[in-house]
Amino acid sequence: MRKSATIFAIFFSLLAAVPSGAADAIRLSTVVIDAGHGGKDPGCVSRDGKTYEKDLTIAISKSISSKITAAYPDVKVILTRDDDTYVTLSGRADAANNASADLFISIHINATGTGTSANGFSVHCLGQSSKKGNDLFSKNLELCKRENSVIFLEDDYKTKYQGFDPSDEQSYIFFSLMQSAHLGQSLEFAEDVERAMRGGPIKNSRGVSQDPFWVLWRTTMPAVLIECGFISNPDDLAALRTEEGIDGIAEGIFNAFSTFKKRYDRENAPAAGDKKEDKAAPASGKDKAPESGKDKAAEPASGTVYGTQVLAIGKKMKEGDPFFKGEKFFMVEGTKINRYLVGFSTDRSEAKKEFQRLKKIFPDSFFVKAENGKTVLDR
Repeated sequence: MRKSATIFAIFFSLLAAVPSGAADAIRLSTVVIDAGHGGKDPGCVSRDGKTYEKDLTIAISKSISSKITAAYPDVKVILTRDDDTYVTLSGRADAANNASADLFISIHINATGTGTSANGFSVHCLGQSSKKGNDLFSKNLELCKRENSVIFLEDDYKTKYQGFDPSDEQSYIFFSLMQSAHLGQSLEFAEDVERAMRGGPIKNSRGVSQDPFWVLWRTTMPAVLIECGFISNPDDLAALRTEEGIDGIAEGIFNAFSTFKKRYDRENAPAAGDKKEDKAAPASGKDKAPESGKDKAAEPASGTVYGTQVLAIGKKMKEGDPFFKGEKFFMVEGTKINRYLVGFSTDRSEAKKEFQRLKKIFPDSFFVKAENGKTVLDR
């Protein structure tokens, strides 16, 4: 019980420390690329002992960085490491959080302990799957244990990570509490990456999944972890050992970044007339928007609603769910992700006042405008 209580304590203390800079950004201006492993942590090693994951991840990360810098000189690209140095998991997340980054990309290489048949790339983001029988514990747990196990290389890991044990399945339970406000964007970027990497040097796609990686939990912006191939598979390894293979993998991830940035900038750009408060009444009847999130729960509306987005998740939440801490919510239903707003109103000024109150209750929240089934950041 003491161990669980400590884990929950750090969970809530981290939420309270979440910065709001990334959520308020109008354009994607800063991206952090995390080259997995490094220094005393080699990561996965090829069967012949000649190739190390840490060397492949830094090569791919530098190539992505160069491509982004060349195409988008106004975007600040930060590497969590640019040489063979060891960086802690918390240090990687802190680098992104302290820079108020708009996107976090963690680069890794996969492996199996036995056999050589497993192959292909996969893309991961944090969050509990909405599919029945496909939650945080039904797949990829061994992969998560391996990637999180670098914690053991830190002398003070028992103190720094306050009870989290990467080898203990019970320690992963607290990840199910984390329903990130950035989950929707993380999933969108993960799908961008999966599509862009198809047909590249690593042919097989293992798809997109949601998994409990510590470094994704600790970041406070859209974040994904990419396993770029299997170092234990001869065909994947052959591609990973060539400059063309490294460049091809980086090109796919860069193309996904370009797609995500264009969508991010477009969705977050101020709409014409935003300086004036939009008090136009929405359509009547069943599509009528709620007047206030303080009074009642809302039915999906076709009009304009302002509010504080506190959650983005695939499943439909029920009224009275403890996550909302007694606040009524308005759900913007999507094809894959539903976004939940509290303190909502058709009156922007009223909703903005509510945001100031709710920001203290939901530190990871941000102010949005919901219109035509979509939400966009609103300053």
